[in-house]
Amino acid sequence: MDDFNDELFPLALLMDELKHDDVSNRVDAMQKLDTIAIALGPERTLKELLPFLKDVAQDDEEEVFAVLASKLGDFIPLIGGHQYCEPLIQILTILASMEEPIVRDKAIDSLNKISLELTVEELNNIFLSLIQSLSTGDWFSKKIASCGLYKAVIIKVNSSIRKELLNLYLKLVCDEYPMVRRSAASNLPTLIDLLTEFTEIKPNDANKVNNEDWDIISKMFQHLINDDQDSVKLLSIDVLISILEFFQKINEQSFNSEFLSSSLKLIKDESWRVRYAAAERFTSIAKNFVNNESDLFQLIDPFINLMKDNEGEVRKAIAKQLPSFSQLLTKYPSTKATILNKIIPVVNNLSQDSQESVRASLASTITDLSPILEKQSTIEKLLPIFLVMLKDEFPDVRLNIISNLSVVNETIGINLLSTNLLPAITELAQDHKWRVRLAIIEYIPKLAKQLGEPFFNDELLSLCMSWLWDPVFAIRDAAVNNSKELTIIFGSQWAEHEIINRLLNESSTNDDNNNLNNIDYSNFIIRITCLFTITRLIPVIDYSIISKKVLPFINNLIVDAVPNIRFNVAKSYFVAAETLIKNRRKFGISDEDLNKVINLEILSNLEKLQNDEDVDVRYFASKSIQGINELLA
Repeated sequence: MDDFNDELFPLALLMDELKHDDVSNRVDAMQKLDTIAIALGPERTLKELLPFLKDVAQDDEEEVFAVLASKLGDFIPLIGGHQYCEPLIQILTILASMEEPIVRDKAIDSLNKISLELTVEELNNIFLSLIQSLSTGDWFSKKIASCGLYKAVIIKVNSSIRKELLNLYLKLVCDEYPMVRRSAASNLPTLIDLLTEFTEIKPNDANKVNNEDWDIISKMFQHLINDDQDSVKLLSIDVLISILEFFQKINEQSFNSEFLSSSLKLIKDESWRVRYAAAERFTSIAKNFVNNESDLFQLIDPFINLMKDNEGEVRKAIAKQLPSFSQLLTKYPSTKATILNKIIPVVNNLSQDSQESVRASLASTITDLSPILEKQSTIEKLLPIFLVMLKDEFPDVRLNIISNLSVVNETIGINLLSTNLLPAITELAQDHKWRVRLAIIEYIPKLAKQLGEPFFNDELLSLCMSWLWDPVFAIRDAAVNNSKELTIIFGSQWAEHEIINRLLNESSTNDDNNNLNNIDYSNFIIRITCLFTITRLIPVIDYSIISKKVLPFINNLIVDAVPNIRFNVAKSYFVAAETLIKNRRKFGISDEDLNKVINLEILSNLEKLQNDEDVDVRYFASKSIQGINELLA
């Protein structure tokens, strides 16, 4: 009797939990579905669990359905194999027919996953009838579900059945419900890509794609580009690209003029959403016409018109396509000449666009025009635009230009870049608005990585050090963090020579006019900023620098007159100890040397601070000692 109860327990537990009033409990129960199926075994899962789940699939909340739909996709091994898949498919068909998109999509994904494990015979007997039934269903949700299932069978059936399926899909493309047409349009590129792949792999197959198939697909495309719903029509752009790529792969150019007309129609569409979708994929369309100079030339004016479009979103999208489309134009002298003559003047206007998102989009790509235009044209045409955008009031515009200056550097050389652009960066770095200064500081590591150590030391290092003494705390804090980022880029030895030595008045330079070599420690702000900077550097510098320079500097501050500095010294000791303990192998420190530094230099000083007259100093000293002891344990 006990054994019988044990066998029933998993299913009884699930049934009980799925009756819970709280939806989250029922979702949690459904998450354990595969575990319960394993406990029941294939036979009982098939005979007991699936019938129960079929009832559940018709009476619960969408959150539960979504988990159920997702879980069932992995159930084939749990029911004993693909030959027992019909009950599973029946449950998923119920879920796929629901109006809730998340449930429907997960059910479709699971059905497609199951289809991969079925034999061709099972696909023909079970899946085909399912697709036909859903495609001719009496409710829009069934038709939508069917659109996502065609890809499971489209290249696994013979040519006559494929033709029937395509004709059935054509009816979905022409359906009265816009939701169905949207679903058909969004899934059509996948079907075309599968047919393209099938043609590439098996060009001489008895069931290869034929002209009749393409006639049907062409009818679908024509319906889509003439659809009265913008949300459907814009999806035809991906369909167009898939069709173009198919004909490119079979090297068939005879339909180019027809497809070019369709492309131009979509690019010039009255709806801004359609134009936006075309702008987003402009290069993907254009590259299919690159083998014909005349066809490519016809796309230049539409491209420029999109750059001048009334809608900011369209201008933003086409700005992203600027380098890739310009690269295509370099194939022929006649089209290459239009980059300078026609496109760059519009780019200049776009750099001063009224919408900041458009300017930011342009800034992220405009530097990639440098290698396309080559050195002289970059200097004459692009550098003035870069200068304007470097002074843009919107931070993302400046960031996008600075982040991509390495491309410009490769084209015009570091000397010209420094002569033309660095003065603008320096000017911004000294702007009277602290938020502008802050934005530039955050970009410096990106710039340093692109320019290299020698150039950075000569042109930007002094500027970076000067930010440490800025009157605004946010700037000083950003400059401290900047020092760490630069050390990660240039290395520990660089940090010692260029930052730490300067802060400790140990710089090797003999220039008496250099204020960085004569830091006045009498100022509290300067002392604490030096402490913050050196503490921030500890995790990214070598052991020798920590032991010979950093710790002696910190030790000198334990008797500082300002409590704020003393309790920050306590914090710094913990950072130093943590770095040494965690990196002992990397640093090659013996246990004896480590204990010596920790006990004699760090903990002994922290114990002194534990007896400090200031309560905050005592608190942070105790906290650091506790943290160090935990690390040692």
